[in-house]
Amino acid sequence: MEGIIAAVPTPVDATGRPVEALFLEHARWALANGCDGLNVLGSTGEANSFDSETRKEIMGWAAAGLDRARLMVGTGTPSLAETIALTVHADELGYPVALVLPPYYYTPPSEDGLVRWYMAVHEALGERAIRIYFYNYPQMTGFVIPEAVIARLRKMAPERFGGIKDSSGDLDYCRRIVTALPGFEVFPSSETSLSVAKEAGFAGCISATANYTAPICAEIWAGGGTDALHGRVAELRAAISRAALIPSVKYMVAARTGDGTWKNALPPFTALGEAEAAALDRLEPAGAEA
Repeated sequence: MEGIIAAVPTPVDATGRPVEALFLEHARWALANGCDGLNVLGSTGEANSFDSETRKEIMGWAAAGLDRARLMVGTGTPSLAETIALTVHADELGYPVALVLPPYYYTPPSEDGLVRWYMAVHEALGERAIRIYFYNYPQMTGFVIPEAVIARLRKMAPERFGGIKDSSGDLDYCRRIVTALPGFEVFPSSETSLSVAKEAGFAGCISATANYTAPICAEIWAGGGTDALHGRVAELRAAISRAALIPSVKYMVAARTGDGTWKNALPPFTALGEAEAAALDRLEPAGAEA
């Protein structure tokens, strides 16, 4: 796993049921337009708004309809047993990587408690090949995964714990992990980090807004990009993130496909307001030539 990875949204109909055809069409578009891989059922995919059976169903669509070597899937929940079950299922479907949130209800956990929790997942997986990436998202979980915990787990099971998606926005945190753990794959969550990615040793980025900016991101990743491209991708990310991110990303996919079903989001999200939608309508296409 490296390069530009889009955290893909999950289309739902008016009743909240996922829509397979729309999901696969957008996933294939992303892979054909600059993405090296996809993160299925992450935060952008509204994973934690679905029950386990629905998550397994969506995981199955992606595994059957896409190149599994280019996929990672979110399997983290506050329940250890549920996290294990979802990760086992991901392995059985052929996913190479599971993105696993820390247990985020009883917070803040101790360092020993976090090590115990992740090692319990590892041990339950046994000889299964699936690797685990940590998912550091303190804005949602309420705490940062300590660097010492990551280092301990990497030392205890290097074949299992292979990377991290960091959604904290703290690039110094990312740089320290790169320095401390050679070979460990570190992905910031914003494509604005691509301007320093190669120098810093990042493996790429895993981004929600890459669902729109992927063509520009691919050019930057391949050749370093120009100041104009770096500025353009930062401008687009800021514009799409100005309102609620997930409804905004879905709105942009709806605009590309012409299918209004994409505008649906699960509660507690609500539809964009008229002014928010109009601002997104004014964005120019994110072609690499921008």
